[in-house]
Amino acid sequence: MENPMPENDDKSKTDAMLEAALGGLTPHQLLVQASLAEAANVAEREAAKAKNRERALKLLEAIEKSKG
Repeated sequence: MENPMPENDDKSKTDAMLEAALGGLTPHQLLVQASLAEAANVAEREAAKAKNRERALKLLEAIEKSKG
């Protein structure tokens, strides 16, 4: 016998998959979490840039000392 309401079953499956994908968070909570993670990533990249700049300056200083 065929299910009389396959659309409801599909909606239930879709809702269950969406809830699992959201990890129990609301869409707003998930967006806030993603924004915070992106901001942390930006801060990490800025810190890496500063560290690389510091290393480059030390390397240039060492090169200048070895030349003269």
